[in-house]
Formats: sequence, C-alpha cells, structure tokens
Amino acid sequence: MSTSLERLTVTMPAEMAAAIKQAVEDGDYASTSEVVREAVRDWKLRRQIALSDLSALKADIDQGLADLAAGRVKAFDADRIIARGKALLAARSS
Repeated sequence: MSTSLERLTVTMPAEMAAAIKQAVEDGDYASTSEVVREAVRDWKLRRQIALSDLSALKADIDQGLADLAAGRVKAFDADRIIARGKALLAARSS
C-alpha cells in the first residue's frame, strides 16, 4: 500500500515545539513528523467520537420531542430525577 505524503508548514507555540522535540530526543518517536501524525490520528478519533456522540444526542432530543408531541410524558419530579442520577452514578462507581 503506497501512501502519498504532503509537506505542511505548521506554526505553534514554542512550548509545544519543545515538547515535540523532547519526545523525539527521548526516543519516544523517530521524528517530529511522527509525533504530529500521531497527534492528528488522535484528533481524528476524538472528533469522530464527538460527532457520533452529538448525533446520538440529537437523536435523543428528536425522540424526546416526538414523545412530547405524542403526549408520552411524565410529570416533572425533581426528586425522582435526582434519585435516578444518584443511582446511575453509584452503578458507574462500583
């Protein structure tokens, strides 16, 4: 598999540049380009996850609006909501 490469010029704060150079000097990466490529891969993955989460949130909102329009609602009960939140948090902690 052949990958075409494109040279880019990137401007960044001195602290970031120093951190990248230090990672190469420490032997964590073979080159500064390798550090940047990994950072971009991580950014793409985080962005994909964020977009997926946003899509799921929009679907939940649409479902909620459809439920509201169809009359499928419960009376607002703050105590019930707080108790459910505490139970969900406790389940995650265990």
